[in-house]
Amino acid sequence: MKNFLDDDFLLKTKTARVLYHEYAAGMPIIDYHSHLPPDQIAGDINFRNLTHIWLYDDHYKWRAMRANGVNEAYITGDKSDQEKFVKWAETIPYTLRNPLYHWTHLELQRYFNVQQLLSPATADPIYDECSAKLLTPEYSVRSLIKKSNVEVICTTDDPLDSLEYHQQIKNSGAAVMVLPTFRPDNAMNADSLQGLNAYISRLEVLTNISADSYDNYLEALKLRHNYFAANGCKIADHGLENIYAEDFTREEISVIYKKIRSNSALTQVEVLKFKSALLYEFALWNHEKGWVQQYHLGGLRNNNTRALTNLGPNTGWDSIGDFSQGKSLSKFLDKLDTDNRLAKTILYNLNPADNELFAAMTGNFNDGSVAGKVQFGSAWWFLDQKDGMTRQLNALSNIGLISRMVGMLTDSRSFLSFPRHEYFRRIVCNLFGNDIENGELPGDIPWTGKIIQDICYYNAKNYFQFNAV
Repeated sequence: MKNFLDDDFLLKTKTARVLYHEYAAGMPIIDYHSHLPPDQIAGDINFRNLTHIWLYDDHYKWRAMRANGVNEAYITGDKSDQEKFVKWAETIPYTLRNPLYHWTHLELQRYFNVQQLLSPATADPIYDECSAKLLTPEYSVRSLIKKSNVEVICTTDDPLDSLEYHQQIKNSGAAVMVLPTFRPDNAMNADSLQGLNAYISRLEVLTNISADSYDNYLEALKLRHNYFAANGCKIADHGLENIYAEDFTREEISVIYKKIRSNSALTQVEVLKFKSALLYEFALWNHEKGWVQQYHLGGLRNNNTRALTNLGPNTGWDSIGDFSQGKSLSKFLDKLDTDNRLAKTILYNLNPADNELFAAMTGNFNDGSVAGKVQFGSAWWFLDQKDGMTRQLNALSNIGLISRMVGMLTDSRSFLSFPRHEYFRRIVCNLFGNDIENGELPGDIPWTGKIIQDICYYNAKNYFQFNAV
């Protein structure tokens, strides 16, 4: 019986171990999609304790605690940080076979050199030891980033964001490159007229442009797109149920926009046309600037109305959706490609039933201009665990080129989440190692090792062109 979480964790063959330890492990991390708060990097803060860095805003852990019968007071409520941590420690032994069990103990080992398993019996000493370390300079945010060998972090930012903290980070000479990502979903959310009009009003103040027409609205949004570019942005991102690709005319959208500004109710078709028009416009701007555009598709959000009312969005009530993806995705990408204005694109899928669909779709629009121009992105959200990653990697391998994949990302709000890159790298090395030892791939370790390093680091570095910032 192997020891839990030893040096060869997830590496089942000798070849897998060679590929990981000699080729993958030392690669720097490019975390090109995260939700890390840039103000905390700018301030190089120290977290107060282990709960502060580990349990605040982590709805993965919150969902597990709720499933284990933990009262909300110990999750998002007013209980003390230590009381909340004890409840997490009580939950952990019940997370066997959930990736949280792996991630929790990887993070305890990698950052704090804690080899004990977390449980009610070890909760207090682990909390005290880790919390004390977190107060020292060696555990400030930037020190944690450096300890994780992170080279680039891309945050996720609304077009209205001032980007002041990104500017502070750059001017401070920080060792890590921290860049914004343009995520304009709020600017196209015609499902909520009140929210969208409030958003437009804020945009008007920020840009000093009266957005009294659709053309003026686009002009103001384009100013923000330009502003992001001036601050080093190279990536746009959307989190959508599916791609919006309704047919529309500019005249139709102008009329719809006037209805929005007058708070007149829209039909569902009008909502879809408005979203489709803006999504297409953003994609044109992305191509114009040479950005990469990312589409995170398939999330069914805010399923629990009572919880949404009490706690708000992004508190752990989302799910995998079963949306139809293929036809609209093809239509959207083809419309851009027809005029040769399709930017480099990464497609993320949340429903594993659609893995092969997404892998096949990318091949329709890889035109030879850039290696891996249209990517099937890494396993996302509910799927960034061992089985989900393996299924995504196999679908990509079978239908596309895994060798051109731009690797893993954290998609996290926690500065302790970087071991997810290690988790991914071990899984990739295990897949290649198994194939070599089964005689399904040649035993050319140097070449396979190069492919592994490309997936872990070099592909992303070349694809995003971070050196050009």
